[in-house]
Amino acid sequence: MRFISWNVNGLRACVQKGFLDFFKEIDADFFCIQETKLQEGQISLDLPQGYESYWNYARKKGYSGTAVFTKHKPLSVSYGIGMEEHDAEGRVITLEYENFYLVTCYTPNSQSELARLGYRMEWEEAFLQYLDKLKEQKSVILCGDLNVAHQEIDLKNPKTNRKNAGFTDEEREKFSVLLSHGYVDTFRHFYPELEQVYSWWSYRFKAREKNAGWRIDYFVASEELKDKLTDAKIHTEVFGSDHCPVELDAEL
Repeated sequence: MRFISWNVNGLRACVQKGFLDFFKEIDADFFCIQETKLQEGQISLDLPQGYESYWNYARKKGYSGTAVFTKHKPLSVSYGIGMEEHDAEGRVITLEYENFYLVTCYTPNSQSELARLGYRMEWEEAFLQYLDKLKEQKSVILCGDLNVAHQEIDLKNPKTNRKNAGFTDEEREKFSVLLSHGYVDTFRHFYPELEQVYSWWSYRFKAREKNAGWRIDYFVASEELKDKLTDAKIHTEVFGSDHCPVELDAEL
């Protein structure tokens, strides 16, 4: 099975930049997107036949939002994490299958001057509780823009970004705690020491041209799935957003 996750930074804009070409070419079983920046009815996507679509919209227009397109009809679908204070921004969709849950997530950004770091920490606690409850029932595959570069290897300029959103000690520690609850960072599982492979680049300062990027888009899987994972990829060759798609291949 092929899983894709992509922060499209506005789906309508990304469609104008080749989204559907990549979608058709990659032929994924599961295609998750974050930051759709849509309300219901604002786009008509000409997807190939056979895909089910699930959308979670933010209440605020033109903001956040997630979607999942899949060839495999789920047993159930849920939106959000069941906590009103965290579910207004369309950040989470969970699909249940016989042997696993697939969760796509767009983690809140701590913002400039860490204006939202306090909320981010509350979100991290609540989201981990949500994942742990799922994991009590069956294995979990989590994907999305998790808005953190975990280790220094995961961004081009770790020293100058130490106290910036996405690379604070607090955010990195929360990701470590997540992994300690029985999860693996699938890209690092396959490529523990691979450097200079990123999934997001600022639109400023020709960052992508210089490959001054961050790896903040992930597939994280329950440890018991490790033997079923076959590869993880980061599609740095794909444009259309300030993020590129990431991939997980597994035999499930």
